Amino acid sequence: MKRLLGALVVAVLSGLGSQTRADDAGANAILDKAIKALGGEEKLSKAKAATWKAKGTISFNGNENQFSSQMTIDGLDRFRSEFEGTFNGNDVKGVTVLNGDKGWRKFGDNGMELDEDGVANEKRRLYLQVVPATLVSLKGKDFKVETAGEEKVGDKPALGLKVKGPDGKEFTLYFDKESGLPVKLVATVMGFGGEEFTQETTYSTYKEFDGIKHATKTESKRNGEKFVETELVDFKLLDKVDPKTFDDPL
Repeated sequence: MKRLLGALVVAVLSGLGSQTRADDAGANAILDKAIKALGGEEKLSKAKAATWKAKGTISFNGNENQFSSQMTIDGLDRFRSEFEGTFNGNDVKGVTVLNGDKGWRKFGDNGMELDEDGVANEKRRLYLQVVPATLVSLKGKDFKVETAGEEKVGDKPALGLKVKGPDGKEFTLYFDKESGLPVKLVATVMGFGGEEFTQETTYSTYKEFDGIKHATKTESKRNGEKFVETELVDFKLLDKVDPKTFDDPL
């Protein structure tokens, strides 16, 4: 009897192991195709620092407000994001900076240093922006990836990857089945007021910048409602970033 139970346990564990390996192989195949579609692993691995400008609209309570923004990143723990726009007839400027385990946010003349939760939220916001554009970090030890099935994005089939980030939180990234390009990300995100939203972001109109394809149009919905639409104006890879870029802006 013990031998029979032992054999059953081995068989079950072996079956689970085979399934895990199969899932990993499937996830790697999707990821490898996507990396190739964006420009290849060699080029994407060098894309750790970049700066870009965008313009778009952000919706609050059904009202659309125009804005422009500029963002500079250096890896997955440093960025400077600046924006200006008109909200309810008022001109507003703001800046958010993340520098490792410190962060700051400033709107107009009002600023604050981010607490531990605020820094963690900005780190997540950063990797949710960077990962779909470069993908190679998904092959590292900080991210765990598995297949997540197929669904349609727009009117085209897309293959999904469920990803667990370095903070233990998950998101799902979908890739066009034919081209391999990233087309949608679904994640739980935190608003400025601490409330949680399910955010769906779609990527389209890919163009080449410095040998890397980058989506130039994104649309985000929060809990199914229109939130942000952006159009990329300029994108540049950087060899290095002046450390002062990530200094306290307050």
